[in-house]
Amino acid sequence: MFDFTSSKLLILGIVALLVIGPKDLPALLRTVGKYVGIIKRQAAEFRAQFDEAMRESELADLRKSVESIQQEAETAVRDAQSSVETQMADARLSVDEAIADPKPAVNSDSYEHPMGLGNDGGAAQSAPESARALNGSSHPADTATVAANEAVDGAAASPQPADRESEKSGA
Repeated sequence: MFDFTSSKLLILGIVALLVIGPKDLPALLRTVGKYVGIIKRQAAEFRAQFDEAMRESELADLRKSVESIQQEAETAVRDAQSSVETQMADARLSVDEAIADPKPAVNSDSYEHPMGLGNDGGAAQSAPESARALNGSSHPADTATVAANEAVDGAAASPQPADRESEKSGA
């Protein structure tokens, strides 16, 4: 605005001293200082009010953005909740249908084992005998071991003597 340098201030001071005089110059400088102080205070108050108005407008904008974010979040939550509720209703409906309309029971004649083992007319009964011929690691066992295992199995399957049955019955 005004370009005051030290040389211009010195010239201004000399002119003021000559025009006003040395007697009234201190009173004039005090008055000018007082008015400059008042002007500075008014400028500071104006600046503070302007800054406060800017902060309030920024806060209003911030408040609006926070409210819009809040509304978006509420909308998203409502959408998610309705989606979950529809999925739960569909699940309940399918469970209710499954309970109300049970599938027929599987009979042993039409049952097919998932591994291909089924009702093959007695071939499955011979499977344990062929399994005994293996020693557990898909290798055939020696005939002596197979005979010993069959003897042990036969002894375990034999009936108990009659006198032992009377002891167990308490007679």
